[in-house]
Amino acid sequence: MMVSGDAMDKLLTVAEVAEQLSVTEETVRRWLRAGRLEGVRLSRRAGWRVRQSSLDALLEAFALEGKLAA
Repeated sequence: MMVSGDAMDKLLTVAEVAEQLSVTEETVRRWLRAGRLEGVRLSRRAGWRVRQSSLDALLEAFALEGKLAA
């Protein structure tokens, strides 16, 4: 059975994304709510998860903009 690349994507927590980008967790949540960063909200308690590929896409967009800003 073949597994697509998307199925192999690592799911990251808001804290992991924030750490990688050197921003606050609230900034990551704000980007998720605004649709700037794609993610899945599991539940209120479990919070959000972000695929590694979605984070990579955001980083690419920031590179094109020439900045990392909220």
